[in-house]
Amino acid sequence: MIFTTEEILETIRMIQIERLDIRTVTLGIDLLDCRRDRVDDTVSCLRGKLLKATEGFLDTIRRVELEYGIPIVNKRIAITPVSLLISSLDIDDYIYLAKELDKLALEIGLDFIGGYTCFLEYEVSSTDKVFLKSIPIVLNETERLCASIVTATTKAGINLDAIKESAYVILESARAKNKPIVCAKLIILSNPPPDNPFMAGAFHGIKRGERVINVGISGPGAVRSAIERLPKDADILSIVEEIKRVSFKITRAGEFIGKEIASRLGIRSVSVDISLAPTPEEGDSIARIIERIGIETFGAPGTTGLLFLLNDALKKGGLMASSSVGGLSGTFVPVSEDRGIAEAVGKGVLTLEKLESLTNVCSVGLDMIPIPGDISPYTLMGIILDEMAIGVMHNKTTAVRILPIPGGKPGKWVEFGGLLGRAPIINVNETSCIDLFERGGRIPPPITGYRN
Repeated sequence: MIFTTEEILETIRMIQIERLDIRTVTLGIDLLDCRRDRVDDTVSCLRGKLLKATEGFLDTIRRVELEYGIPIVNKRIAITPVSLLISSLDIDDYIYLAKELDKLALEIGLDFIGGYTCFLEYEVSSTDKVFLKSIPIVLNETERLCASIVTATTKAGINLDAIKESAYVILESARAKNKPIVCAKLIILSNPPPDNPFMAGAFHGIKRGERVINVGISGPGAVRSAIERLPKDADILSIVEEIKRVSFKITRAGEFIGKEIASRLGIRSVSVDISLAPTPEEGDSIARIIERIGIETFGAPGTTGLLFLLNDALKKGGLMASSSVGGLSGTFVPVSEDRGIAEAVGKGVLTLEKLESLTNVCSVGLDMIPIPGDISPYTLMGIILDEMAIGVMHNKTTAVRILPIPGGKPGKWVEFGGLLGRAPIINVNETSCIDLFERGGRIPPPITGYRN
């Protein structure tokens, strides 16, 4: 791969001034062969395999980071979903395995480990119920382990019973030790990709290989700066082309770093997630990009259209730059992690319903949103259902990562700290949908789910 002097200088500017970084390098590890009859034996096997599979992982990342001068923020692993590794009616088995995974993450030096995952799009079995019951305990007693629950896919439809269980898991996780922040490590998904490097929904997919490197890039600041350098009267096609151009540059840099790390570790499979992931820093905001293109405040009429423009241009530029695009690859709108989005909620311009509409055209879904802690479980079920329906109908990944704040009232700002940021508690429409979830069952897949 040959870079021109202009490309090199532009990349240096993106890194030094516009906060371009590699948001995460995630090592996916296949642990399916560690399944044993006894949980002690399973844990012993996965411990040995994880230590061997991650040997040199962090040192290699540090060397590449220093050699090429591109910051790599998070170092993570994603493992085979835990629900496929053990099947037990004893909750202590799950808690023991989870704590051992968390200890391993600390021992290795990882920021996060993803894969405390179960798939409930068809049914909720007796062992699934035990697994779900363990999640609030696990989230409150571990630091680095992330959990995810799949409740819907375009092929299977939407499992109302799984959504019902998931809502109670979220509320119990927040209330167990009065620590709603643990819900940042829990996500409810539809149509998850098998190579997602972003937490909390990361897990290693079946038949994805023994080890896979996934690079998650980021660069809202670089995109915003590029748009600001255009003439004020630049037409919309010029803006689209500029976003595509910057996306190409960012993705190219991310793929180069990913391949360099993989090569040194002897790993052949590399994919790049070209998602724009914001941070609480003022210049690192998706909202500021949208506002710069032409609306007064993120959430105003026109926001959905411009977010569609941004997401589409980002994908087009990234796909041209990489031979292997994976993960979610789009635009994230996490409320607390984006200062501009949080401020829009605080002004009352951006509502929960508007956030839901945005998920039709962006990546993930309702993300990092503080809500009142006394919310009815059935209202939370309805929120999850609506988001799952968007994903199933459009055959895309959608998700709910929501934070019930015990004693919290709409409008009160909540501090989470670090990259998790701060945000006001959003107002929630609590009109009842209890009768719907008392019916239970599964909503069939759409006609597109029968494509063969």
